[in-house]
Parts: sequence; C-alpha cells; structure tokens
Amino acid sequence: MSETTTQPVADAPRAKQFVLARHEARALEWIARRLPARVMPDHLTALGVLAAFGIAGAYLLSNGDKLWLWAASALLIVHWLGDSLDGTLARVRRIERPKYGYYLDHLVDALATAVIGLGLGLSPYMLLSVGLVIVVCYLILSINTYLETQAFGVFALGYGGVGPTEVRLVLIGLNTLIAVGVGLGFSVGDLGLTVLDLIGLAIAGVMVAAVVGRAAKNLRRLAELEPAGR
Repeated sequence: MSETTTQPVADAPRAKQFVLARHEARALEWIARRLPARVMPDHLTALGVLAAFGIAGAYLLSNGDKLWLWAASALLIVHWLGDSLDGTLARVRRIERPKYGYYLDHLVDALATAVIGLGLGLSPYMLLSVGLVIVVCYLILSINTYLETQAFGVFALGYGGVGPTEVRLVLIGLNTLIAVGVGLGFSVGDLGLTVLDLIGLAIAGVMVAAVVGRAAKNLRRLAELEPAGR
C-alpha cells in the first residue's frame, strides 16, 4: 500500500510556501478576531467572488478611462480579504467544515481566476489571448497542487516563493504604473503586443517551468514510494 497519505484530502495540512505567508497569516488572524459575530466565512467567500467580477468590470471600463485601474487595485485588496480570510475566520472560531470549505474554496478560486484573467484580456493593456493563456497556466498550477494534496497529504500553496498574494501585489503595481502615466501601454512590433502582454507571456512561461519542475520532483518521489514491478 502507498505511504503517501492516510487522511482525507480536505483535512490535509496547509504548507504555505510563498514569501509573505507568515506575515499574511498574522494579519488575517488579527482581522478575523475582530470581525463582528454576524460575519460568517461564507459571507467573506461571497465578497471575494463579487470582488473578482468587480475587478474584471474595472479592467473592462479602463478602455474608457485608465482611472478605473485604481478601482481594480482597490478591489484586488477586497478580493484578498474575501479569498484569504474565510478559512482563517473558520479556524479562529473553530467552525471549520473541511470538505465543504475545500470544495467551495477551490471552486470559487477557479471562477475568480477565469473572471479576472478575462477582464485583463478585455482591457486595452493586454490581448485577450494572453489573458486566457495566463488563466490556463494558473489553473494547471492549481490542478497540480490538488493532485499533490491527494498524493502526499499536504496542501502546498505557492511555487518558488510566489503565491496568490504576491500575484495580486504584482497586478496592483502594474495598475499603479499605468494609472500614473508610466508608458507600459505601447505596442511592440506588428503583433499589437503591449509591454503587459510580454510580461504576461513571461509569467506564463515561468508558471509552465515551475509546474514541469515540480511534477518531475513529485514523480521521482512517487516512484520511490511505489517502485515499478520487475
């Protein structure tokens, strides 16, 4: 029998491997302990979903006025709160529902990723195709994480020190540079690519390399746990 895991996937401990994980955890717990009793984890999950649609809408509206990028940045902070605080609140209050939370959290995460990527692709600063490439690569990373959880019994969040929080900060930084007039919106070559398209494609390439490297490591480990028959 495999020695990889003996517990349900939903109960697997989380191993946050991104740079800001420790600081984020302290901040989230501080906020969670001060929320009104009427605020429940599902309320925060719903807030995160609404914020994702708001972010997409703000990127779409930036076709008319780049000031909407400030709204997108503000909503990225709201999305962080909703997406990250729901689980922390449940743990602080000892009202965890592991299977329900695991299912709902990953379902809305996939939805939010797709919606935000679509919004980026419909903005004047990124081609729709590039936005969708980023979404596909992010979802592949997510699927690999879920498979790792099943195989090893640990939910390892983050690749190479980068997690969802760092990604949001990068988006906020790029939004700010464009909103204050730094020239990131010009085209490159005859393909109509913008600087953000090139950055997006570079990020997608890094994500592909990260999942390939991690998959190779996982397969070596699994081969040791389950050696092939002679």
